[in-house]
Amino acid sequence: MSVLNKENLKLETLTLFQKYQKTGDNMLRDQIIELNLGLVRKEAHHWVNQCHENYEDLVQVGCMGLIRAINRFDSSKGHAFSSFAIPYIRGEIQHYLRDKGYIVRIPRRWLDLGRQATNMRRDFQTLYNRQPNDTEISLALNISIEEWQEVKLAFQNREPLSLDATVNNDEDNNTCLKDIVPDPRYRSFQLCQEDRIRLQQALAQLEDKTRHILEFVFLKDLTQRETAEQLGISVVTVSRRVKKGLEMLKETMLQEAF
Repeated sequence: MSVLNKENLKLETLTLFQKYQKTGDNMLRDQIIELNLGLVRKEAHHWVNQCHENYEDLVQVGCMGLIRAINRFDSSKGHAFSSFAIPYIRGEIQHYLRDKGYIVRIPRRWLDLGRQATNMRRDFQTLYNRQPNDTEISLALNISIEEWQEVKLAFQNREPLSLDATVNNDEDNNTCLKDIVPDPRYRSFQLCQEDRIRLQQALAQLEDKTRHILEFVFLKDLTQRETAEQLGISVVTVSRRVKKGLEMLKETMLQEAF
């Protein structure tokens, strides 16, 4: 799809969302679904090569994720709907495949790219005293930013997530991630794949700086001091953003729990 067509799609989708969220007209919702079916087809094409499921079945499952994304998307936040919707679509398909007994594996090419990215991040931090952004990483790896984001998400989904990392610095008021996840069945030392996807969907709604800090603390298990050193900011700034981000994350996840 050309850049112009992508921009037209983004603008048309946003316009439809603004009308749909004011009126609740299901005809507008159906137009949004039709307009963004390409996102579902792309995910279905990716996964059909890793299983024995029918392509059309995967499209139908992906559409369920697309509808969930439509119901949760807030057009006033300025995010692109495509970026918001892909984790929902992918998560729905992955959940379906796991229920069918498939083991979701990371392709060899992505494993190689992941190793290259790790080395690139280390060298970049040494040179510039900060972590590279997604655009800089994709350029260094000579791949599109979309592919890099898929690689990154695949690795994030594979890694166990610690729920016992301390959130606040207050000695008398320490909060762990498990304290903000509403369902008691989540209270274990690792978060299962479906719940990681749910958490990542909530993280995707945060602004970039706050989201990156939470990812360092919870997805990569860094301390707040290590996170501050990685990002070239103060520990106080990290602490404030973690507190702010968790308040927003808690609100989002509690809303989705009901």
